[in-house]
Amino acid sequence: MAIGIDPLVDYAFKMLFGRTDHKMLTISLINTVLDGQPPVTDVTFLNTIQNKLSADDKYLILDVLAEDVLGRKFNIEVQIALPAGMAERMAFYTAETWIRGLREGQNYNELRPSISICVLAGSLVEQPARLHLDFRLRDLSSPRPLTEHLQIHFLQLNHLQVTADTLYNASPVERWCWFLRYAQELTTEQLTLLLPDKEFTEAAKVLEMIAQTPEQLQEYNARLKARRDEEARIILGRQQGLEIGEARGIEIGEARGIEIGEARGIEIGKARGIEIGEARGIEIGEARGIRRGLLQGQILLLQQLLRLPVSTDEQLAAFDLDQLNHMLAELQQQVARRDALAHRDIDQARHGRPRRRGGGGVEHFSEDRPHGWSGSAHPAGVGAAGQRRLAQRGVT
Repeated sequence: MAIGIDPLVDYAFKMLFGRTDHKMLTISLINTVLDGQPPVTDVTFLNTIQNKLSADDKYLILDVLAEDVLGRKFNIEVQIALPAGMAERMAFYTAETWIRGLREGQNYNELRPSISICVLAGSLVEQPARLHLDFRLRDLSSPRPLTEHLQIHFLQLNHLQVTADTLYNASPVERWCWFLRYAQELTTEQLTLLLPDKEFTEAAKVLEMIAQTPEQLQEYNARLKARRDEEARIILGRQQGLEIGEARGIEIGEARGIEIGEARGIEIGKARGIEIGEARGIEIGEARGIRRGLLQGQILLLQQLLRLPVSTDEQLAAFDLDQLNHMLAELQQQVARRDALAHRDIDQARHGRPRRRGGGGVEHFSEDRPHGWSGSAHPAGVGAAGQRRLAQRGVT
């Protein structure tokens, strides 16, 4: 039967890495993460609840806090759900532990390193997809560190690429991560076959002891329930955030069309809101654009028909729809007045009443001319066929 105890539940994690009778496991994990640095040979576990340094300071509550013979302090913790401000939290814990190491009267060069190791079930950094993240104070232009005294290491278990088939050739940090992620699914015998090193054999026995000891199992189940309750609250919060974000995103999207929704909205809700708003905004914009295009086209046509100066696109673009409608109405009125005058003149011509021109001449109706009239100043403007038709109608 599988052990059934998840090492990532904080109670089991502390039993593995926070007890003096199993400090070999703590030393192994630290040396695995700090590969290439001076090895840890022994550790002393410190109080994980650090008192406030002043009245307005914060209590410091850690999962595991240990110190080695070189004076280096190690904060080791596990996180299933990634809390808000995780990076800042780890930086604060690491720096606070470092500061507390300086006693009154000591010089700065007596400070000892503060190193944090955080096991994450999820990811702090998605890309690049790296299992081990190593953060230190460095110059941006070179790998040279300012100091080795502040280190923050993250083990992102969801980026673990090792399987049971490739475990034998895995690196030490990959083997520890594989144990932490899959130990609960296997029996002690299976773990011993896959991970024969003594530290993993001892770790498997610790988990088995929790499963077989009623008091420890009760405490483990209580912590497991608390973790599940917390996960349920997080899921509920995300669902509510999605609903709120989607509603607010749609509202903003409809109002602004293609403008990006508010930054605090949940990304999924914001994206959907913008998509809906874009569609509606484009629909309204197209309708307005078509209306403006029709108005401008009619205005240009009437200006040409009336032989008026034709407006440029830039000139028309400066007017809003109301102004364009007003301009079109005025041009339509001019056309109507011109047509009325033309019909009146035609009626007069058909009844034998020539129209006087401003210069004293007489205009006669002609079907051969574009406007139906020829003036006495230009008798040749009426063709022979036109003159015959005028004579038949009684127009001279």
